[in-house]
Amino acid sequence: MLTRRNFIQKTALTAGALVAGNSLMSEVMAEEAAQKLVILHTNDVHSRLEPFPMDGGRNQGLGGVAARAERIKQVRAEGSQVLLLDAGDIFQGTPYFNFYKGEPEMKAMAAMGYDACTMGNHDFDAGLENFANQLMHANFPVLLSNYDFSHTPMEHKAIPYKIFKKGKLKVGITGVGIELKGLVPENLYGATRYLDPVKEATRVAEHLKKKEGCDMVICLSHLGAKYRDNKVSDEVFAKESDHIDLVIGGHTHTFFDAPVVYKNKSGDDVIVNQVGWGGIVLGRMDFAFQRNKRKNLEASHTVVIGKKTSE
Repeated sequence: MLTRRNFIQKTALTAGALVAGNSLMSEVMAEEAAQKLVILHTNDVHSRLEPFPMDGGRNQGLGGVAARAERIKQVRAEGSQVLLLDAGDIFQGTPYFNFYKGEPEMKAMAAMGYDACTMGNHDFDAGLENFANQLMHANFPVLLSNYDFSHTPMEHKAIPYKIFKKGKLKVGITGVGIELKGLVPENLYGATRYLDPVKEATRVAEHLKKKEGCDMVICLSHLGAKYRDNKVSDEVFAKESDHIDLVIGGHTHTFFDAPVVYKNKSGDDVIVNQVGWGGIVLGRMDFAFQRNKRKNLEASHTVVIGKKTSE
């Protein structure tokens, strides 16, 4: 016969099992919930530390590191995992570079918490020794897979890739630079050897995916978005490479309305994006990774930096 005491005991045990079951189910659901990754990026900032002057130009009032830093701070406060990246041409374009040769640019990027950058052709403008010296102000790596800096001041200063842990995600990042011959005076790049960007980046990306188990591989590219001739562009690079999921581009100062998707040589999607020049825009891409680490680009934004006003 079920006594009152037995009834209470059985009810308590059942309730406890339900609570435990609900707790376990919550853990499973949390595990299966999409993991978020926000990628913020710039390119071709060209020493534009202050907003464009109020001179009646179309970019007046836009840009500036103070406004960009505030935007970055706001995104990080949202609580998502964030990567902040730059695709080169950090230097050249304002008197700040003419006088200080890149020191304030590097210090500003360090203060904003950049995770990594690559080099653009204008980052050679004061010579390799200068760029190497300015890295003392940086707390982020320079990523390049297709420049051989052996026997130059940049030897051991740049690395082919770095892996970032963001929550439960592993993100591998590499970089590629443009052909320097004919674009940069030889005395500025010295003994730097240019290697095939498609071949080198694919080799690194394969290592990141297959050996390191990265959930996503990003390439910071200063090749340029697209050309009319057979010059290697981000479009060509995306189509002919493999194991790369996202290309963050630079060099051609192209303002993409939205990221472009290409198919690589294995038929997989490669997303390419670029956000103009001068720090006018901060690119933002929001990715969601399911439990099987299948990724989806949920949203992309072109965040205009500063306030454009008229006189």
